[in-house]
Amino acid sequence: MLIEQDGYAILPNVFSPEKIVKLNASLESPALPRSRGGIRHLLSRPVVAETANDPHLLGIAQSILGDTAFPFRATLFDKSAGSNWLIIWHQDTALPVQEKHETPGWGPWSVKERVIYAHAPAEALNKILALRLHLGNSTEENGPLRVLPGTHALGILTDEEIEHQVAERVPVHCTVARGGVVAMRPLIIHASSKSQSTLSRKVLHIEYSSNSMVGSNLRLAFC
Repeated sequence: MLIEQDGYAILPNVFSPEKIVKLNASLESPALPRSRGGIRHLLSRPVVAETANDPHLLGIAQSILGDTAFPFRATLFDKSAGSNWLIIWHQDTALPVQEKHETPGWGPWSVKERVIYAHAPAEALNKILALRLHLGNSTEENGPLRVLPGTHALGILTDEEIEHQVAERVPVHCTVARGGVVAMRPLIIHASSKSQSTLSRKVLHIEYSSNSMVGSNLRLAFC
């Protein structure tokens, strides 16, 4: 797998169509509090926790992060013609933590749906891997993830440095069929455009870590 070189990898046919149908049905519950873009903090839901710990996904995470890898956060992204958005080029740098402790290299801090978040240093983010399980087909037209390969190795960049990388590099569109997975490092520069299709793009984004302690006195929150 070239994820250490490129910062991402596309893995087709990880889950069967039957499993995806069942998972989709479970996530359609009206009891789940949806926002415009999807649902945050899903790991407490049994069906999502079961999926995150499924040997297919957990095995991928452990092959990259080591045998101690475990899931700590899950988010559903549901982009459609009726709920459409774009995401500009950026890196993912905020992590959920159990308690706020002022720590060098961490911050600014925020709270999202009662979960504490802090922007983390590269040392902590290098212990993280995201697996994006596609619950529907991701195509060139429905706002797929786009990445700049190799940029995960550059550390945390300023907005100006990100703009420079965008101007210098050729992006890759991470299209993948239902049941496939995109593995990505949080520091890879990535974006997505608005959908130009009636076909929705639904992704269960699950994050894994190799260590629950991400700072000397900071422990990941499970959400």
